[in-house]
Amino acid sequence: MKKHLSWKAALAISVMALGISACGSGQQSSPAASNSPAPAKELTLEEIETQAKKEGKVVSVGMPDNWANWKETWSDIAAKYGLSHTDTDLSSAEEIAKFEAEKNNPTADIGDVGISFGPIAKDKGVTMPYKPAHWNDIPDWAKDKDGHWMVAYQGTIAVITDKKQVKNPPKTWDDILKGDYKVSITDVTKGTQAQMGVLAAAMGHGGDESNIQPGLDFYAKLAKQHRLTTLEINTGVLEKGEVAVALLWDFNALGYRDQIDPNRFEVSILQEGSVSSGYSTIINKYAPHPNAAKAAREFILSDEGQINLAKGYARPIRENVKLPDDVAKKLIPAEQYKNAKTIKDYNAWGETSKKLPKLWQEQVLIHIN
Repeated sequence: MKKHLSWKAALAISVMALGISACGSGQQSSPAASNSPAPAKELTLEEIETQAKKEGKVVSVGMPDNWANWKETWSDIAAKYGLSHTDTDLSSAEEIAKFEAEKNNPTADIGDVGISFGPIAKDKGVTMPYKPAHWNDIPDWAKDKDGHWMVAYQGTIAVITDKKQVKNPPKTWDDILKGDYKVSITDVTKGTQAQMGVLAAAMGHGGDESNIQPGLDFYAKLAKQHRLTTLEINTGVLEKGEVAVALLWDFNALGYRDQIDPNRFEVSILQEGSVSSGYSTIINKYAPHPNAAKAAREFILSDEGQINLAKGYARPIRENVKLPDDVAKKLIPAEQYKNAKTIKDYNAWGETSKKLPKLWQEQVLIHIN
């Protein structure tokens, strides 16, 4: 899964601290004088694909093989366009920091960030706008109007339970509080998944993107019970039994379940409510292989690319894609999502997410020992 690496850690944290109101703009300024060079002609899709093949390479960040089935997507992109591919596994904040830090000597072409980080990347001026062929199939809430970022797949915070350790897997947030087992959430100071885990708890207790306090209160109670851990969750940790219950994106939890033992782990959406959100592709404004990045975005939003994501348990953003029956059956039953809510006000969430790392440290981490 996406790791929270120490690379450029200070820069990464500073990106988050800036939030959606960060200075700068991804928009290019108008020519200062009439003799300025004319804007470059937009290439057709065929021309983009031809140039991508000439570039011969695409470098991603935060799009590792074991996250949302990126492995198959990169394999298909490599076969279609003849591209070699490498990825560096970074959190959303670290991806944006990398784009900015390396603008004079760029290495990365495309990244995958939590939706709340899309506007941050645009405001930092590190994104290249590009609207793929399926642009009109993407809901307005899931894309920047100019194409600086767009959601490719959706996720909902779910709970994964090791039934070897917990005989009665929790169905509600209240069940978790009444348990006697350890509960894990990843690093709230860096990654979207963990931040959404706090928002999910808030929504399950009457809060929302403007009122995160019920979520903080929930985790503070667990911490005071000495039951909260902040382990980085992966197949090894789960297989060894180091985690009894964890809060993760549904697509990650389902993937871990099936990789280890479908009978050992249960994955569900907690009944009182959760949060549904999405992950957005961002193309580096300074990409060394810009057309390869555009071609990659095209494939990701195609029917084949969307089905690949669903094979990795991520729900496609395009609702008009017909999933094969065997793929649809892998997902959590639709009725469990009835109380899952989306963020209505991303400006409010931007302000909340800026404050969340400090609030988490002051109200929750202080009780972990």
